[in-house]
Amino acid sequence: MASPLPKRGLARLRQILQQPFALALMGISLCGCSFDLGSLTPEKEKPQEAPKAATTAENVVSAGNVSEAQAHTAKAQALAKSGETAAALDEFNHAVGLDPYNAQALYGRALIYQGKNQHDFAIADFSAASGLNPQKVEPLLGRATSYLALGKVKEAAADLDEASEADPHNAQVWTIRGQAYERLGDRTKAAASYTKAVSLRPRDDAARSGLARVGG
Repeated sequence: MASPLPKRGLARLRQILQQPFALALMGISLCGCSFDLGSLTPEKEKPQEAPKAATTAENVVSAGNVSEAQAHTAKAQALAKSGETAAALDEFNHAVGLDPYNAQALYGRALIYQGKNQHDFAIADFSAASGLNPQKVEPLLGRATSYLALGKVKEAAADLDEASEADPHNAQVWTIRGQAYERLGDRTKAAASYTKAVSLRPRDDAARSGLARVGG
C-alpha cells in the first residue's frame, strides 16, 4: 500500500457513470487519505501523460526523501479534497518521485487518474499500492472499479473476491461484487453478494435494487 492508455470520449464517461458501480467510488479511502472521488472535481479529458516516476528495484530512498514525500502527500490530499486536482496530481508526482514506495501517494494519484477517466494509469497505481499493502481493501476496490469501467469484469470480480475475503464486513465491497457478478451473468453469486451487503447495510439502495433484479 505501475501504464498504457486508451482514449475515452465524454459519451463513454457518461455511460460509465450511469452504471451502478460508479456510485461506489464515493466511499473509497485509504489509511491517511482523507478524500475520495466524490470530492474530486471532474475534469475535461485530456491526452494522457505518463506518470512521472516508476517504482524500480534500483531506487534508493533516503530518510529525508521519505519525510519530504510524506509532506507532499499530505499537501496533495488537502488539494484533492478541495477539488484542486491538477495541483494535487503534481504533488503526488513529487511524492512518488521522492519515494516510489509511498503507498498513500500511489493510491491518491490513482484516485485522481480514475476521476479523470484515465483508468489504465489508475490500475497501474492501484496495483503498486496493493503490492505494497497486500490484502488492503481500498486499492483492490479502486482497481476493481477501474476494471469495471474498462469492461474487464472478470478481472474486477477477482479483485472483489480477494477484497471480500480481506474484509468480509465491508458492505461496499459486497455491493460492487454483486454488480460485477450480475454483469457476468452469475445470478447466484450476485444474489449472495447483494444479500451480504444488505445484511451489513440494510439501507444500501444499490444492493437492495440489485437483489431485486437477480431475484434473491
